[in-house]
Amino acid sequence: MGVPNDEPCLTITGLVRDLGPVPGLDGKMIRVLAGVDLTARRGQVTALLGANGAGKTTTLECAQGLQPIDGGDVRLLGEAPYGAGAELRARVGVMLQDGGLPPAARPVALLRHIASMYREPRDVDELVHRLGINSFARTGIRRLSGGQRQRVALAAALVGNPEVLFLDEPSAGLDPQSRQIVFELIQELRDEGLGIILTTHLLDDAQRLADYVYIIDDGRTVARGTVPELTARTEAHAAGRELSFEAPPGLNPSVAGLEHLSFTEDSPGRYVLSGEFTPADLARLAGWWNEAGILPDSIHMASRTLEDVFLELSGKENR
Repeated sequence: MGVPNDEPCLTITGLVRDLGPVPGLDGKMIRVLAGVDLTARRGQVTALLGANGAGKTTTLECAQGLQPIDGGDVRLLGEAPYGAGAELRARVGVMLQDGGLPPAARPVALLRHIASMYREPRDVDELVHRLGINSFARTGIRRLSGGQRQRVALAAALVGNPEVLFLDEPSAGLDPQSRQIVFELIQELRDEGLGIILTTHLLDDAQRLADYVYIIDDGRTVARGTVPELTARTEAHAAGRELSFEAPPGLNPSVAGLEHLSFTEDSPGRYVLSGEFTPADLARLAGWWNEAGILPDSIHMASRTLEDVFLELSGKENR
């Protein structure tokens, strides 16, 4: 993991954003963000998660200075980003999900052009090699696959040698090999001391990459913490581990000594226990199987994931 600098590279406090009046309601505004808080530090990957419509994109656009704010405070590298000058923007890299790349351009020529705008750019040839862009260097961007455009967009965000990097769905459309390349590069950049803020719908990616996670829902921050902190939540349906097994349907799920665990038959013949397990709990479960003459057809036990927490908090399907 990266070693964070005590000085935040991005601070968002009580962020409010309104987007136009509600039709027919006497000028009442549509409130998209109603209290988002987030702190990102150098040497860390900070993930911002939320269902579609939760406010992720608006939050990032306010953080990058692409939208004004209607309440709260945003500080990017110590400055208010909206209306900031070129000096601040030169210290920030942004990778948009749709790429934002000129369709007629060719990848390497575009990257060299972007590099020429910065005083101390990264080595273009190194980025091209590292992200495997050589194999399609002479192909126009409009003819690239989605994954290829993602790699060019990431290189474009990095070529200016930024201190802070915003990544919107960085692994979208990537094949497994390209994903691994991008993941390794993100981890190296974090270890170099960059502050990296990313959004993703692929919660396995967030669980693998993020040092700190913020979950927003309905325009508000509803949870924050490291992945272990979030997956160790002890609210209802949210504790510890989950064990499932398959056996004949209709068994009585009440087992002496396991009353502290949630024990349900969630579909015919599939039983789920969830909660804070101990080795003694597993022994009691095995004892019940033995006494009742039950030989499960399958057994699976796993820790709770970030996706479990996300779905519980957002109350929406991840889509």
